[in-house]
Amino acid sequence: MESGVDVCIETTRPELLPACVALVAHPDDERYQPLFGTTVASPVFGVEVPVLPHPAAEKDKGAGIAMCCTFGDTTDIDWWRDLQLPLRVILRRTGRIETETPEWITSRRAARCTRPWPARLHSPPVRPSWRGWRRPVRCAVSPSRRCVRRTSSRRATSPWRSSPPASGTSATAAGVDEPDPGADLRDELLERGRQLEFHPDFMRVRYENWVRGLNNDWLVSRQRFFGVPFPLWYKVGADGEVDYDAILTPDESELPVDPSSDAPAGYTEDQRGRPGGFVGELDIMDTWATSSLSPQLASGWLTDEDLFGRVYPMDLRPQGQDIIRTWLFTSVVRADLEFASLPWRNAGLSGWILDSDHKKMSKSKGNVVTPMGLLEQYGSDAVRYWASSARLGLDAAFEETQIKIGRRLAIKVLNASKFALSMGIPWDADEATVAAAPAPCLDASVVSEPIDRAVLAALADVVDTATAAFEEFGHARALEVTESFFWTFCDDYIELVKDRANDFDGSHDAAGVRSARATLAIAVDTFVRLLAPSLPLCHRGGVELVPQRLGAPGRLARIDRPA
Repeated sequence: MESGVDVCIETTRPELLPACVALVAHPDDERYQPLFGTTVASPVFGVEVPVLPHPAAEKDKGAGIAMCCTFGDTTDIDWWRDLQLPLRVILRRTGRIETETPEWITSRRAARCTRPWPARLHSPPVRPSWRGWRRPVRCAVSPSRRCVRRTSSRRATSPWRSSPPASGTSATAAGVDEPDPGADLRDELLERGRQLEFHPDFMRVRYENWVRGLNNDWLVSRQRFFGVPFPLWYKVGADGEVDYDAILTPDESELPVDPSSDAPAGYTEDQRGRPGGFVGELDIMDTWATSSLSPQLASGWLTDEDLFGRVYPMDLRPQGQDIIRTWLFTSVVRADLEFASLPWRNAGLSGWILDSDHKKMSKSKGNVVTPMGLLEQYGSDAVRYWASSARLGLDAAFEETQIKIGRRLAIKVLNASKFALSMGIPWDADEATVAAAPAPCLDASVVSEPIDRAVLAALADVVDTATAAFEEFGHARALEVTESFFWTFCDDYIELVKDRANDFDGSHDAAGVRSARATLAIAVDTFVRLLAPSLPLCHRGGVELVPQRLGAPGRLARIDRPA
């Protein structure tokens, strides 16, 4: 080695050593200030690169000085732009390292090492040493221009590739030479977020932070066995090399196609992978690239235009808060680009489910509780009660005790409803007597007793509170106030008026009896409707008890909320 200074670099990307264009350290780092404005030679390859200052370098990370390679990540792109560095590409579009020695590797020792040089990169030193020469260099720093997400017009040429793509590929492919074409789209997506009602509203900032933080294109392809394939093929040249710029696409009338098993127009299957033939795209679409269309597909887009015109955009997207940046964001992007609108007006965002130790349930942690056993043991209303008790935006701890409470409530609703609506009918009455009994009275004008009127007045307050909660997507609050008053109704009111409502001995006046029975029927009718979102099967039981108000028996009917 020549006389000079050894500079040690700590890196997890030694394979990018040939693509290094500079060493970068913080301007205030006294350890490397003497090296600023000089060059050093890379180990193995002996390529001279400058040592330059940049404020984005982290003094306390690793050795405090880092390689800038074209490209390992977006930080490399920023440094490459700001410091006006050369471009050195070592990866092909296939993700494989170039087999030919790059033109910038010229030293005799490096030439011997690079025949073929990629084989020499399997086990380079973790802390490569750089030998420096005190040769002044010119360092021009320009204002930072970050690579911002590109608009959808790029889809026509390369919809499944991110920008920048694989580490070390060319800047032209990555699109980093272009001005910022995504600023207008970013502002547009932020405006869409302001139009969307987030429940709870504090979740809005997560969407906005994600949009503001976008600094490169995102990848929409995956390398998996199952998924929706990209309907694309590539021509194979006469030399047997795949030309990824020569893209073959099917006619829209031919969709859907699977390029792994279908041949493009003008070709036959026996030309697959042969010189002069074609190869199919193997990548599949990312989950979010396809599920982002779920509002349109569920609304009948392109299949039922009448339905689509009536229901799109939808009213609500219920989802988890952890996929705001994926499912919610991509759905908003697709709807904005395709329809210039939101896909729904509201987004209800739930928290995580926590285990008994208040840790997030996760398949990888093995602490997930599957619902099938709970459904079989406690019934669906009990499980739904537990789920409805969780407030939007907050994590919900799983406790089987809560499901037991839900089952107890469901049973109580059915039993109390049957008891309240059977007043005046002996417990041992035969079927003919029960069938001959008059239908429950829901006419509030017959309620005359003060205690009956007081109960209905209190119930009206519950309806107002629950209605306001539902309109704000506070289903947990609506359930809470309804359940609380229901237990008061059962424990206090029913016990107070059951003798008057039954009137088996005929000691009560007819108006008082009618008042009690009408109050009980109105209360049951109101409770089962208020609880229907949380306990739908209890509502079905109420349908059979009060059919003239709640709908046809034997099915879950659409009902009006109590007014």
